[in-house]
Amino acid sequence: MLQKLIRNKSKIGWSLFLILLLVLIRVFEDTLFYDPFLNYFKDEYAHLPFPQINIFKLFFSLGMRFYVNSVISLLLLYMIFKDRQIVKFSALLYMILGSILMISFVFVLTFFAEESKMTLFYIRRFLIQPIFILLFIPGFYYQKKIKK
Repeated sequence: MLQKLIRNKSKIGWSLFLILLLVLIRVFEDTLFYDPFLNYFKDEYAHLPFPQINIFKLFFSLGMRFYVNSVISLLLLYMIFKDRQIVKFSALLYMILGSILMISFVFVLTFFAEESKMTLFYIRRFLIQPIFILLFIPGFYYQKKIKK
C-alpha cells in the first residue's frame, strides 16, 4: 500500500491541487461570481421576496461557474483514471446536463419564481457546486472494477 502511494505521489498531488481549486471557488464565490441568491438562500428565504437580479449577468455568471467547475472536474477525472474515453464521455454529460440545468433555471426563474423557490434552489445548487464529480468518480471506479 505504501509503495503504491509513493508510486502515485504526483497523481495524488495533482488530484489534491484540483480539489483545492474547487474548494477555493467555493470560498471566494462572493467575489468571483455575481449571484444575488447566495445571501438570499442563506437567510429565511421562504418568506422573503426574491432579490433584484440582472438575469443576463446571473445566467453568464452561473454558466461560467459551471464551466470552471466542469473543467476542473474533468481534469480531476483524468488524473484519477488516466482514461481519455472517460473524460470525453464526462464532457458530453457535463454539456448535456449543464444545458438542461441552465435552461431549467431560467425557465423556473422567469415563469414560476415565487412558487418554486425550492426547485430553483436545487437547480442552482447543481449549477454552482461540483456535485456531478461526486457521482462520476464512484461510478467510473465501479465500472472499471467490473471490467477487470
